[in-house]
Formats: sequence, C-alpha cells, structure tokens
Amino acid sequence: MAASDRMVLGPLVGSIDQGTSSTRFLVFNAKTAELLSHHQVEIEQKFPREGWVEQDPKEILKSVHECVERTCEKLQQLNIDITNIKAIGVSNQRETTVVWDKTTGEPLYNAIVWLDLRTQSTVERLLKRIPGKNKAYFKGRTGLPLSTYFSAVKLRWLLDNVEEIKQAVDDGRAMFGTIDSWLIWSLTGGKNGGVHCTDVTNASRTMLFNIHSLEWDLELCQFFDIPMEILPKVRSSSEIYGLMKSGALTGVPISGCLGDQSAALVGQMCFQDGQAKNTYGTGCFLLCNTGQKSVFSEHGLLTTIAYKLGRDKPVCYALEGSVAIAGAVVRWLRDNLGIVKTSQEVEKLAAEVGTSYGCYFVPAFSGLYAPYWEPSARGIICGLTQFTNKNHIAFAALEAVCFQTREILDAMNKDCGIPLNQLQVDGGMTNNKVLMQLQSDILCIPVVKPSMPETTALGAAMAAGAAEGVGIWSLNPGDLTAVTCERFEPQINPEESELRYARWKKAVVKSMGWETSEAPSNGDTSIFCSLPLGFFIMSSMIMLIGAKYVSVISIVGLRTESTED
Repeated sequence: MAASDRMVLGPLVGSIDQGTSSTRFLVFNAKTAELLSHHQVEIEQKFPREGWVEQDPKEILKSVHECVERTCEKLQQLNIDITNIKAIGVSNQRETTVVWDKTTGEPLYNAIVWLDLRTQSTVERLLKRIPGKNKAYFKGRTGLPLSTYFSAVKLRWLLDNVEEIKQAVDDGRAMFGTIDSWLIWSLTGGKNGGVHCTDVTNASRTMLFNIHSLEWDLELCQFFDIPMEILPKVRSSSEIYGLMKSGALTGVPISGCLGDQSAALVGQMCFQDGQAKNTYGTGCFLLCNTGQKSVFSEHGLLTTIAYKLGRDKPVCYALEGSVAIAGAVVRWLRDNLGIVKTSQEVEKLAAEVGTSYGCYFVPAFSGLYAPYWEPSARGIICGLTQFTNKNHIAFAALEAVCFQTREILDAMNKDCGIPLNQLQVDGGMTNNKVLMQLQSDILCIPVVKPSMPETTALGAAMAAGAAEGVGIWSLNPGDLTAVTCERFEPQINPEESELRYARWKKAVVKSMGWETSEAPSNGDTSIFCSLPLGFFIMSSMIMLIGAKYVSVISIVGLRTESTED
C-alpha cells in the first residue's frame, strides 16, 4: 500500500471487545467505519462446582495484551501505520465481578461471571430483609430485580466467603470493578497510578447505582453492606479516562467504555426512541432505546442505561430483555455432549433435517432470565422419541434461542405499545443462516442483519472516537455511514409459528421448580446431604442385614429339626 493510500485511511480507532467466550481487538477507520484488522483469543470458563462460573482476570488481561499486539502486527503487515490509531474503546461482558489488590495489582479471587448461580442463597437471605420479600423492591432506583445476575450479590458473596478479600477491605487495599474497570485500571498503569473507573452503563448493572441520580446509592450500599470506598468512579461512556501505559499503543487514550449490549445498541445506530436491536452472543439481549425517559416494565424486562456519550451529554435509557443461554447452548453441544467438533457444524446438522421433529430444548442452565426471573428452572429436552437424533437436537437448540427471543420481544411489544415491524440483529450467532431464518419464522417479522456484524466493537470505537479531546468520529445522524444489510423474511404461516411457540411455552413450564437453595453451599456430594436418599440407603442396609440374620436363624432352625429327626 502506497503512502498516499495510507493517508486516505485517515484516523483509526481501536476497540477492545472482551466477551464471555473470547477477547478481541479490532481496528476501524473513523471516517468510513470499515473494519481493517482484528485478532481474537478464546477465554477459558471454569466450572469448579455445579452452577459456578469463573474466569481468571489475569488470563483476561493477558488476552487483551495479546490481541492488541497481534492486531498491530497484522496492520503493519498491511503497511498500515499504527500511529494513526488515535483512541481505544472498551466493550465488556457486564456484571462479571472482580476484586483485586491495588498495592500488588493481583486479583484476590477469580472473576465471578454473570451466569454464575452460587449466590442464590445470598439472594434469599437478602430477600428476607425486604418487605413482602419483593424482588422488585429496588427496581425504582436500579431498574433491576434482586437476582443472582447482578454484581452486588456476587460482591456480597466474595466478602462473606473469601478471607483474602475481607482482609484486603479491612486494610484498605481492595478494589472492586466489573471487567471494564479491571482492564482500564490495568492498562492505564495498574498499581502505578492506574485509573479506577467505570461508565454509567456498567455501573447500572451492579444494583448499587441509582440510574436517576447517576451516583452510587448510599442506601443500596448499606443494604448490601458494601464499603463505598472500594467502588470505581463513575464516568460517562465517551471521555478520556487515561492513556495506555505499555505495548505497541503506549500513549493512546482510552476514551470509550460501554457494556457490551449498550455498545451494540450504539453500533447499530439505534439513537432514536423505539429503535431496538438483538445481540446473539453467549446470551441473547434485546434492547430498545427509550430516550431520556426511564420506562419501567410490567412484563419482566429490565430498565437500564443505554449510554451517556459525553460528560455534558444527556443520559439515555433502554428496556432490556436478557436471555442467559444462546450461543452457550451451541458450546454446550460441542464441549459437553460432543455431538459436534465445531460450533459451525450445528448449522449443518440442523439444516439436514429442517425440523426438531417435536423435540423441544429449554436451555435453562442458569435458571430462566427475562421475562420469568426464575432461578429454580433447569435445562430440559422433551418430546423425544426413538426417531430423535443429534440433528433434531441441534435444530431444537437453535429453535430455543429463537423462542426465547420471541418471549422477550412479546414482553417488549406490550411495554412499548408499538410492536416492532422488524428486528435488527448482531453478534457471532448471526452468521448462522438457519438460525436467522428460524428467527424470522418464529417472530413472523423480517430479521435484518448488517453486513458488518461486529457492531459491539464498533459501538465502543464510535464512543472512543467521538470523545472530547479526540473528536475524530462524528455521531451526527447525517454523518453516520449507511450500513448494507441482509434480510430474512418469514417463510412459514403464522399458525404453524404459533403452534410451535405454544409447545415451547409448555416445555418452559416443565423446566421450572427443579432446583432449590436447600443444597449445602460447600458442594458436599455425600449421599447424606439428601435425607430421602440417605434414609433409603440406610433402610435398605438394615433390611439386608435383617434378612441375612433371619435367613441364618432359619437355616439353624432347619438343621436343629433335622438333627431331632
């Protein structure tokens, strides 16, 4: 590429996209929104006990450094000058909770991932302190129900159960943050002056943040017994937080930060009231922009902060439908059942049969999120016959993602009053054409997918490039680049769609009430943890001993009789 061609590229913006399954670094042209290069590293998820999901914060940070360096190498191979990268944005998995030591820079425990269920007993203990055990008691301030999903209860569990964290808090050494805070602090210097901050979108997912005053809420912190001094400073989604302190991009400002779903909303350019997008990642998240008004759902949706694109810019809100398991079900088919070697094979298996043959899959591995908020649910596959094979299960898994989206879209239509006439989609799973066609069929509306699906990373890049002091990316509607899209139209009649949806709802009901929090928290799998099972086995042993004793007496008796004869 000639020097003159490099000049045409103009300023570039990098984007760290740290998700549940992987970390990526992507570089965009600020003038055209063209993706120039990227690198991706998969992240290990640890499952130390049933319902527990953890990740290593140091592995996450290392993956960010690796992705930045490899992407810069790729750009240099393309003869693109990396000094043209003028800003970096951060998009991250939300709610995932990290506590670290600010004097050593070391995490004090693994990150507790948003999917984790260990805090159910913590939630139930906290509920006893709320009048009427009302899960929605704090919804007016936070937009959220009391749930294992959000950061406050994860942090409460860490303070209750990890001695190193309790000691660090007592010593004034502890820092709390979601993944964005951990990354920004580490990348801007860490223990040597790193910036401890978060943005309003991530703060709004903690249950400690008042979404109206845009401040940490003293009463909420007191309720959860969280010391406010360990919390990060809350900033807007678009401003300079600090500078990169190491690596190929040393000195480049980090100037954008959005929780992944808010980033996708920005990347889809949903800046008007009523515009919505659905992201298919590890989970599935439907967000509808409600503008500067916070709308509260009567149908199981969350009220969350969509973005605040500058210190002096207004905050915008969104209604959100959250589904815990979407892409994760494909990973489960690959890693747990082993019926495919790659995620892409699921599409091929499903396409070969084109039907689930009456098989329905409810992947409630972490309970059910919106619109039910039912932690007792567990995954089920029902409607099996001798004819059912792995193809049908693969199809049912994809169909489950679509049915879950239908449930939250129905709830959103009821809350908003104006049904969506099409669904804008993004995320890794949208590369699956079978899934996209299924989604259109089940919703009975068109599904519209942008040709450049990396909208989450794009949203973070837009926020970074538009920040005051950077100013290389215009967010004015007239300046935004037109996006080409692929469109999927419904191909089945609405009656068939309704029939399949009704059977899915029947399966959902059967998934509920499987689990309680009565199980011991120490993970003890002794048979005596379950009284009915332990009682059954003890009774059986007594009966066997008794039977043997009786048989011995009988034999002795017979021998005695024969001797007497």
